[in-house]
Amino acid sequence: MNPKLFPTVLIVLDVAAGVVYATHGDWRKFGYWVSAAVLTACVTF
Repeated sequence: MNPKLFPTVLIVLDVAAGVVYATHGDWRKFGYWVSAAVLTACVTF
C-alpha cells in the first residue's frame, strides 16, 4: 500500500470541500479548505 494514498485522498477532499463552499459564495471557508489542501500537500510531498 502506498504511504501517500491517504494524504492524497485528503487533499482531494479538501479541494472538493473548497469548491462546494466557493459555489455557495462562502469565500472564507473556501480559503480555509484550499489552504488546508496546500498545507497537506507541502507536508506530504
